This record gives sequence, structure tokens and C-alpha cells, in this order.
Amino acid sequence: MPEYAPLDIPEDGKLSDNILWFARALRKAGLPIGTGRVIDAVRAVEAAGFTSKSDFFYTLRACFVSRPEQATVFAQVFRLYWRDPRFMEHMMAMMLPAVRGVQEERAAQAAEKRAAEALLDGAQGDLPEMENPRGEDEVQIEIDASRTMSGEERLRSLDFEQMSTDEIARARRMLARLTLPVKPIASRRAQASHSGHRYDLRRSLREAMRRGGEMGRLYRVEPRPRWPNLVVLCDISGSMSQYSRMVLHFLHAVANAKGQGWAKVHAFTFGTRLTNITRHLRQRDVDAALAAAGAEAQDWEGGTRIGDCLHAFNRDWSRRVMGQGAVVLLITDGLDRDDPEQLAREMERLHLSARQLIWLNPLLRWDGFAPKAQGIAAMLPHVDSFRAGHNIAALEDLAEALSRRDDPGDKARLMALL
Repeated sequence: MPEYAPLDIPEDGKLSDNILWFARALRKAGLPIGTGRVIDAVRAVEAAGFTSKSDFFYTLRACFVSRPEQATVFAQVFRLYWRDPRFMEHMMAMMLPAVRGVQEERAAQAAEKRAAEALLDGAQGDLPEMENPRGEDEVQIEIDASRTMSGEERLRSLDFEQMSTDEIARARRMLARLTLPVKPIASRRAQASHSGHRYDLRRSLREAMRRGGEMGRLYRVEPRPRWPNLVVLCDISGSMSQYSRMVLHFLHAVANAKGQGWAKVHAFTFGTRLTNITRHLRQRDVDAALAAAGAEAQDWEGGTRIGDCLHAFNRDWSRRVMGQGAVVLLITDGLDRDDPEQLAREMERLHLSARQLIWLNPLLRWDGFAPKAQGIAAMLPHVDSFRAGHNIAALEDLAEALSRRDDPGDKARLMALL
């Protein structure tokens, strides 16, 4: 239970209004709260009383929390909303990462930044309108914004490294809505169908034997669809740290989305060593999932040993996760100083094990990019598609690359420069 200052309730206090605004803050933080739950919360507090602080906390939690992963978000919003004695310090530490003080004393917990953003979101819109002191002589300026780029369109094309704190928060919300659908793979196994092009002779004869040899109907079958696995290898070295965090937000949305077609989503991070973070991305809360993944991977913002990490993946994990025609996403800038021959061998083995290997490189955003680095030159011939991965628009183009296996991206142009 969070700690907070004693609450002195005045005689004319509006507790029901405060519960209503608290519910709105929870809704902005992602909890599905409707009007019925707010009414139930007010009635529950009225029945339980307001003499005990712990009873008040658990009464509201019983009314507003319906899933285990929502408890962390509720606790953080509750601590910030109900008069935390260090409310402003926590808010500044969450919203302005450059500010020192509270942020140095205590590390940010899961869902804490989302709770702060939910409480600050829309604060300016709730202020009453001020009267015009200048009267009717004030000149109004009208601006034609019909040809200006909208906020989301600008955010789609903005580089992840150039985003401010507010833009990163909005970009993460956009990434949470992205989808990465995939088409099924036709398998040799068949399933019953009324409109299939093949006849199920075994079933037809079996049914005829039950009727004394009389053939009453010819049954049909069609190929049973099979969904591939998605395997993601994400570089978390110092040059890729900002891009990796945004890609992991996108992967969390893909791993938890329903109906996109992937059988399983396996995620690995690598810098100086390989780390499997698949089980962490299965958590419903994105903040808790990325916090657990960051704790598991101890080489964040460190060096890069792509060849050794790919060797560890091919040796320990390839046979486990690469079956059934898996699609591999490799997110790295390719700046590796190890043996390029070893890197080429491991990339070739990875390519032969995958149904499709797509390389996302944020360096491709530069117009004059050329495969001059030894690591990039060793990796490029062994990928099916080479694409940029520096903004939201590049991640949206992944759907096109997955649906068209013959789309090499910029690979052909860069192979001519080798």
C-alpha cells in the first residue's frame, strides 16, 4: 500500500466529486472505468466509512481494479492523486527526466510515469475561461491551417532520437495502436471444407462403408492454415538505445494483440550478450513489462558483439523458436568491430533457418548512407529485406514487407555499392 499524508476532511468537503475526478485519472491511465463503477465506488465508500486510510484504499481498489496488472497503475495514481506529501517533486521527476532530486533518491517504479501523465493530461482544459480585459477592440487573428501537417503526421516521420519527452509519450501511444498482421502459410495438412478443391477419399469411403457400400456424398478438404512465429533480435547497445526502447514498445503491442496471426512472438536483446525477454513482453502492462526486460538485460547501452550474440542464438535458440517457418526481425545498426567472417557465417546460418529475414537499420535514414562498415557489408548479402527503422512510419511499412516477400527494400541499391 502506498504512503501518503494524513487527510483532514473538512465539513463541506466534496468527496464524491474527488472520487469522480480520481476515476477520470484512472481512465486516462488506461483502466476501463465507466459510470457504473464510479457510482459503486461512491456507495462503497459511504458504506465502509472514511475513518481508516487503508480501508479507503482497498475499497476504491475493489471497485476500480478488475485485473491483476491494473493494481500497479491504480496504486501509483492513488499515491499521486490523494495528496502525496511530495506530490510536486514526484510529478517533476516523472515528467522531466533531466531534473535531479527525487529522481536520484528513488528509481521510477512501473506505471509511475503513466500515472503522472494521466493526472497532468488535460489540466489546462479544466481551467475556467477568463474574461476579456480589452473589451471588443481586441483584434482576432485567423490562421489557415489547412495545409499544415497534423501532429500525428509529423510524429510519424520524426526520428526517435529527435523526439522530446512529450513526443516520446505520444509516439508510444501511437505504437500501441499499430498492428503487424501476417498471412497464414499453406501447410500439407488438410481440414474439412465445403468448397475445397480436393476430395477427402478416405472419409468418403469410410462413410460409404457405413451405408453398405453406397456412396452418398463426396467430402472435400482444403489446406489447413499455419501461422508462423515472429522472432525479434533487438540491439540495445549505446548507439541503439533510444531506437530499441521504442521498438520494444511496438513489440509489446504486437505480442499482446489478438488476431494478428502470429503463433508466438519471441524477443531477444543483444549487446555484449544475448538475453531472452519473451516472457516479460507477455505481461499486459507495458511499463511493468519493459521494466522487467530492462532488469533482465544487463548490457543496456553497452558495447556491441553482434557475431558472438548471433552465434549464441543459432546454437541455443534457433531450433526452439525457428520452426514452422519463422519470420525474423533484426534491429541493429550493424556497427560491429569483431571478425566480419564470423559475422557473415552466423548471418548465413540465421538466414537459412528463417522463412524471411528483415533487417531494420536506423542509419538508413541518412541520404548518403553506404555499406562501408565491415559489419554492414558482411550482414547485407544474407537478408531478404533491408529497411529503415528510425520512426513510426518505418515500423508501419513492416506490414508491406511481410505481405510481399519479393520486396527487398533498399538491399538491391546498397548491394550495387559493395
